[in-house]
Formats: sequence, C-alpha cells, structure tokens
Amino acid sequence: MYIARERDRPVVWINGDADLTTSDLIGDYAEKEKISEHDKYIHNVLKSKEVVRDRWVDNPLTIAAKEGATLVYNEFSRTKPIANNVLLSVFEEGVLELPGQHGESRYVDVHPEFRAILTSNSVEYAGVHKPQDALLDRLIGIYMDFYDAETEAEILRTHLDEDELSDDRITEIVTLIREFRERLDITVGTRAAIMIGEGVSVVEDPTQAELAEICVDVLTSKVSEYSEVEALHRDIEDTIQETEVSIS
Repeated sequence: MYIARERDRPVVWINGDADLTTSDLIGDYAEKEKISEHDKYIHNVLKSKEVVRDRWVDNPLTIAAKEGATLVYNEFSRTKPIANNVLLSVFEEGVLELPGQHGESRYVDVHPEFRAILTSNSVEYAGVHKPQDALLDRLIGIYMDFYDAETEAEILRTHLDEDELSDDRITEIVTLIREFRERLDITVGTRAAIMIGEGVSVVEDPTQAELAEICVDVLTSKVSEYSEVEALHRDIEDTIQETEVSIS
C-alpha cells in the first residue's frame, strides 16, 4: 500500500480468494434499471412505456483500468488461475474485455496510468495455486525475504508498548525467532514474533520453560499431528537452551 500511495494515484484493493471469479474482478449485471417514458403531446392521449433492464456494475479491475488507478491485488495466487486469465490482455495489449457486455462497451482501453501490484505467498503455502506461466511472463517478480533483525525489532516496538516489553526483551525475541527459522522445519514469520512478544509481556521474568510454552502455543498451528507438536516442543526447548536466550 505504501508503494501504491507513493504514485499519487487512486488505489483500488482486492483480496484473492479461491471463490473469486472473473466477474468479481471485472464486474457483472448486478442491478435492475427502470426507465419510464410518458408522451403527452396529444392532450387527450397519454402514452406510457416502462423498460426494465439489467445494469452493469464495474468491479475493482475495471475501475482501476478506466481511472488509471493502482490495483493492489493481494494474495492473487489464492484465486484460481482461470479467473486471472482476464489480466493477460490488460498487461499485454492494454485492453480489458468484459464478457457479457456488447458492442463498444465490451472492450475497455486501459488508462496509461494504470498499474498493478500483485502479492503472493510461495506455492508451498496451503490454499495457494500455481499461477499460469502466461501471467508470470507479464509480471516483474520481486522476491521478498524476511526482514532484517533491526527492522523486525522496530516492528515489534510499534506493536508492543514500551511498558510491556523492554528493548532488551525485544532484541532477545528477534534473536530467538531468527534461530527458529534456521532450526525448525516450519515457516516462522514476523507475526509469530509479535505474538510471542505479546505472550512474554504478560509474564514477569519468564523462565526458559515458560518461554518455550509461549513459543509452542504460537507455533503449534504450523503442524497438524500431536506427534509433530511433541517434536516441535522439544526442538523449541533445545533452541532456547542452546541460544541461551534470556527474556527476564
């Protein structure tokens, strides 16, 4: 969102989802429009006509393409690839086709200021579809790794009150999180660091065992079987002991 706002253009947001369809991206006939006509040119004759027709409603992609806005398509790979096919002509030919429309209204010339920012997790994540090569060929990919330690510490400071967690504790939590990434067979993101920080903040001078319990509570959602939870618990305890992290 920061990059999108820096363009000083309108920003349109949409979240990818397995149930998202092409219509959710471009629009559909979603409203009824009623038109009434009355003819009173002859004083003793009243002619009246009412026409009810479907009305097209634009959705985020169409709005952004027409207005030259920045489309932020969050988690685009959670959407099934077939729904994203509509993006191909937008990125390549600068034309958006609106199936269901007729005549000149069927095609939209994409505004020259239109830009799109698509975000996605790796395909290893649950619920993520592998994007079609034709779409990836039209994108410039930027791989975003985890934040550096200093940035992660600053993020924790913005989420946690100084009265709740000192700078020393924040530094220790970030150190521990980065050790988890090296040692554990799960993805440990910055959100996990924030949650661990929140857990630590309510315990006065937590022991290593208490710290391990907090970490297990936060990271258990990453595994699916009880045997894996036990193994995770052992690995977390070992990491805390070997790293000699002290949160007290």
